[in-house]
Amino acid sequence: MEDVSDPPFRYVCKKYGADLMYTEFISSEGLIRDAIKSRKKLDIFDYEKPIGIQIFGGDEEAMALSAKIVDATQPDLLDINFGCPVKKVVCKGAGAGVLKDVDLMVKLTKAVVKSTNLPVTVKTRLGWDESMINIMEVAERLQDVGIKALTIHGRTRAQMYKGHSNWNYIAEVKHNPKIKIPIFGNGDIDSPEKALEYKNKYGVDGIMIGRASIGYPWIFNEIKHYMKTGTHLAKPTIENRVEVCLAHLRKSMEWKGPKLGILEMRPHYTNYFKGISHFKDMRLKLVTTDTYEEVEALLLSIPEKYKAVTL
Repeated sequence: MEDVSDPPFRYVCKKYGADLMYTEFISSEGLIRDAIKSRKKLDIFDYEKPIGIQIFGGDEEAMALSAKIVDATQPDLLDINFGCPVKKVVCKGAGAGVLKDVDLMVKLTKAVVKSTNLPVTVKTRLGWDESMINIMEVAERLQDVGIKALTIHGRTRAQMYKGHSNWNYIAEVKHNPKIKIPIFGNGDIDSPEKALEYKNKYGVDGIMIGRASIGYPWIFNEIKHYMKTGTHLAKPTIENRVEVCLAHLRKSMEWKGPKLGILEMRPHYTNYFKGISHFKDMRLKLVTTDTYEEVEALLLSIPEKYKAVTL
């Protein structure tokens, strides 16, 4: 979720039902070097709470120092990312790269736990590949050094985001009598039905949603409503989509400044208006327009232009 789950994105997710959110993951090396981009990612706001700041890295000292920096910003928890499969992260011995060295993972986690007063949680994957699925060992050892919850993405690093996530391993961890901390499942949850099915079938304490919320923050309230009532909320209309997209754009400009706010909002338009036929020309206009007034006018024209579309 790098370059996605920034404060503007989190604003709309919180508004539409997200219970607990995390920042984009932040490089521990970047934090201790005082890199501007890394420091900027520490921005959190009262309306987002409860919120966790997520860090990654492969060096004990850097992770310990960055934990102290995070501690000073007073989030509700500190999360360690041992799950990112992206090559540039893995090559630095961080993210899912640490799955090949559980001893190092334990040392890094212990260093963070000792350096902060915040509850520490971890997000990780099943293992490096099918021949190295070590999530049970990881869960037990990380619990032993003091983490307060564990989120498991049901794929290996080798899978990246391909194929199907395997929640059977997540269930095995959850039902291990040695495991006392909450276990959260992640991977492939893209509908209220699947969220309820997976929670009941695998017995997890909660569900983490990532990609399914991009351009569709309504998913959080939809899931909560379905779990509570067994019925569906009405799907967002085109007008709803425009309204939330505009709110996201305004927050983006407010946090990043007008120029960068407009520029970095461009990838989101495809997701907000997914499913609308013949939208290519409108999307092209949206991603080549440089002023807020012009973008706003284009967005506000969408309901009339596509009024015959059924989403």
